[in-house]
Amino acid sequence: MKQVEIDRIRNIAIIAHGGAGKTSIAEAILFNAGAVNRLGKVEEGNTVMDFLPEETSRHISTSSSTASVDWNGYRINLVDTPGYQDFIADSLFALRVCEGVLMVISAVSGVQVQTEKFWKIASERAIPGIAFINKMDRERADFKRSVSDIQGKLGVNPVPLQIPIGSEASFRGLIDLVTMRAYTYNMDGTGSFVEEDIPDEIRSEAEEYRDKLVEHAAEGSEELVEKYLESGELSETDILTGLRAGVLAGDILPVFCGSATMNVGVRKLLDSLTSLMPSPQDMGSTGGIDKGGSAAERKPSTDDPFAAFVYKTLADPYAGKLTLFKVISGRLSADSGFYNASKETKERFGSLFLLQGKKQVPVPEVGAGQVAAVAKLKETSTGDTLCDEGSQIVFPSVDIPEPALSYAIAPKSKGDEEKVSQALARLREEDPSIKVLRDDQTKQNILSGLGQQHIEVTVERLKEKFGVEVEMRVPKVPYRETIKGKKQLQSRYKKQTGGRGQYGDVWLEIEPLPRGSDFEFVDRIVGGVVPKQYIPAVEKGVREAMAEGVLAGYPVSDVKVTLYDGSYHSVDSSEMAFKIAASIGFKKGFLDCKPVLLEPIVDLEVTVPDDFMGAVIGDLNSRRGKVVGMEPQGGEQVVKAQVPMAEILAYAPDLRSMTEGRAYFSTSFSHYEEVPAHLAEKIIDEAKKEKG
Repeated sequence: MKQVEIDRIRNIAIIAHGGAGKTSIAEAILFNAGAVNRLGKVEEGNTVMDFLPEETSRHISTSSSTASVDWNGYRINLVDTPGYQDFIADSLFALRVCEGVLMVISAVSGVQVQTEKFWKIASERAIPGIAFINKMDRERADFKRSVSDIQGKLGVNPVPLQIPIGSEASFRGLIDLVTMRAYTYNMDGTGSFVEEDIPDEIRSEAEEYRDKLVEHAAEGSEELVEKYLESGELSETDILTGLRAGVLAGDILPVFCGSATMNVGVRKLLDSLTSLMPSPQDMGSTGGIDKGGSAAERKPSTDDPFAAFVYKTLADPYAGKLTLFKVISGRLSADSGFYNASKETKERFGSLFLLQGKKQVPVPEVGAGQVAAVAKLKETSTGDTLCDEGSQIVFPSVDIPEPALSYAIAPKSKGDEEKVSQALARLREEDPSIKVLRDDQTKQNILSGLGQQHIEVTVERLKEKFGVEVEMRVPKVPYRETIKGKKQLQSRYKKQTGGRGQYGDVWLEIEPLPRGSDFEFVDRIVGGVVPKQYIPAVEKGVREAMAEGVLAGYPVSDVKVTLYDGSYHSVDSSEMAFKIAASIGFKKGFLDCKPVLLEPIVDLEVTVPDDFMGAVIGDLNSRRGKVVGMEPQGGEQVVKAQVPMAEILAYAPDLRSMTEGRAYFSTSFSHYEEVPAHLAEKIIDEAKKEKG
């Protein structure tokens, strides 16, 4: 592929709800641009963009993929994003490097929840877009309803540039409202069509749409307004100029239509991506922080120092790591290097690629505005900034949503712990929304992700890419034990087995501490009744007993233990004897101090549309949650609550179900509270059964 000037580059993120046809659109674009010689089908698992094993088996995109095509002297870099909430991190990084979005809407389903979310994010970042109403050939396809849906749900002004000729089984083409010509397709997937006059039966409808289109185009500039008022008409060039101004200002959303699988309307769509979408230059400079911590920026120009942002990492156990980035400014040549300002390290590489799915197209150089890839970088990961060492800058990364669902995982084969750990570290390079931690209390390895599919796909990747299999279980809740009463007691450990015996005698006072105080040990020994060298052993014995738990095997917290008396034997006493005496005494005394079970309470924030408020609050009440506040936020409410962790282990799929996928949440640990007695009994009984 030859180099192109920056004003002829279009970086486009394809966004939509899952199943609307994003990948099919991308495949049709590749086919029409001559990048591939056949039209890939998602159902047949032979697409360029969905190339991962879990994507071909599930027939959904689980990861973003990139393809570069040339069209009429323009370079179009497409980033096909996943359409499900579980994989939204990839979509967020894609939007970070694209100047425009192509929003795909199913003519059957209309605007769905993920489309709303993606458009909201794009709007907040002032990223303009165009819409393609897909699947016009399907049963129940409705163009007008879809356009109305755009206006009602997305809060943007939709401006159709095309209307369909027929729908469902009778769909056969489209009318271009700019040229006012009809294009009837052969419906054989080749994209071939016949240009002709608009059929009489829909001419009046086309003229109505055309009048509205020209009015919107005229609003693009004062000059066009004057021209329109004088003549009542605009030329095709004027219309496109006015529409592009409206798109870049975020005032309008051009709407196109067709069928990706039948290759209807895709060439017209390609023309519009080049004529209406912004170039990197149109979107201006990118801000960051320089080496000294001051604000800095890079212009989308080859004259500025080299700087790039890493938006994707592909980890392959055989081919190594592939790093995808967008050049913000400057130029980069093959067989060179750069400085990773995020990691403060130098990196070198060999070949430089443009991508078409997993296919790598070598290029000698890339300049500002272009997306590219290099292989086998050692330290670089997603979200990093690459630059010249002598002109350092760090661009802000992407705020990744906190995990919503967790599972405890363990290798199926003994001895695979290290392999699983290494494989998960490699997958985290690909997907920074995965979190892995070791819970020291429950002794479980916890894998956290954005949803059920996210975790299942991660487990599939462990098997497919790295050959390790794991078992998934619901994580154990890290309960704790404590007391509400006070007790003084003597505990003597005496053992005589011939020869030197064992003797340790302690008097302990056990009492509760305020919640969150953990543990306090007090030495009140007077007169050496317990020699100083044995006192640390007493504390150690108490701590070991606390770690093992007394009621149900959960750690003890919020307890104060005072050693105030005791006795010893000059021959038989030892550190071990005093440790055992203290441990036995603590366990015995603990049971006499009104022991209770504590459970972790989390702070929960649920962002939910007003329509679903009642359902969400009612559900939180049923989970023993306490709503502590609500804040309005642009047609939504942020519900703040405190809920027992045990009640929200599977909250993500439940919330999605009750709100049609329109709500999302985040959690953070708050504190521990006493478990209600009737629930505590069940938890203790289950823990004892598990111990056997």
